[in-house]
Amino acid sequence: MMNQFRKPKRLVADLLQRYSPRGMLLYFLPAALIPATMIALGKGQLPDILVDASGFAFYMLAAWCLRKGLQAEHLYANHRLTRATRKPLKTIAAVIAALTTGMVAWLGAGHSLPVALMFAGGALLGMYLSYGFDPRAEKTIIAAHGYSGDEILQALEDSSRMIRSIEQANKQIRNAELNRRIERICEVADSILAEIEADPKDFRRARKFLNVYLDGARQVTEGYAKTHQQTHSGELEQNFRNVLDTLEEVFQEQHQKLLEEDVFDLDVKIEVLTTQLKREGIL
Repeated sequence: MMNQFRKPKRLVADLLQRYSPRGMLLYFLPAALIPATMIALGKGQLPDILVDASGFAFYMLAAWCLRKGLQAEHLYANHRLTRATRKPLKTIAAVIAALTTGMVAWLGAGHSLPVALMFAGGALLGMYLSYGFDPRAEKTIIAAHGYSGDEILQALEDSSRMIRSIEQANKQIRNAELNRRIERICEVADSILAEIEADPKDFRRARKFLNVYLDGARQVTEGYAKTHQQTHSGELEQNFRNVLDTLEEVFQEQHQKLLEEDVFDLDVKIEVLTTQLKREGIL
């Protein structure tokens, strides 16, 4: 029952994060620089034009960095195993906003340099109190069954990207039935990754699934998404259904075996799937 609600919750969380108003205020705060720039332009005051226009541009850059940093932080917070963000975008946004505030106060408003530095410090403090800085701690995992923590983490990241690729390909398929079936496959795949995140020891048993079945699901879905737009073959559609039957069965079985903590060797079924993909001619 829990699996039925996992994907809707994830989609809602992603939508809330994508369209969250958090961080949007920084886009509106420099609005006053627009009329200031126009007034300076009308008076022909080139220094003021440069200060106000560049100040507005830098604030927009800070707002963009902040939004991207908040999105990266959202992904970091919602995964048990993940790397710290490569670029500290929230921190960069705070520094840009602080320097821009000091510049506008000094060169634009005519305050003394010490006062401008106080404005800059206040802006930096405000950004920190409002949004904080970027998380830098790695959510590392210990090695398991001969695989290093980095190897397991990299495999999970690659697998997550494959699932997202399947979802993107699914959007190109204009068939409600097939769309629902592919969505179910992605749900189960996400559940399997969640199980491995919770217990990295499961990686050894799921490694072949990730390397062969998940990648096979990605290839076959992307291949069908491209091919079915060029031809409306009933045989091609039925072949794709047959492959989905196999994929759904194996994905469910792999997930169940992980839950039962039972060793599951996929060698035989891997060969069956590989043969079926070649026979159906979907790739």
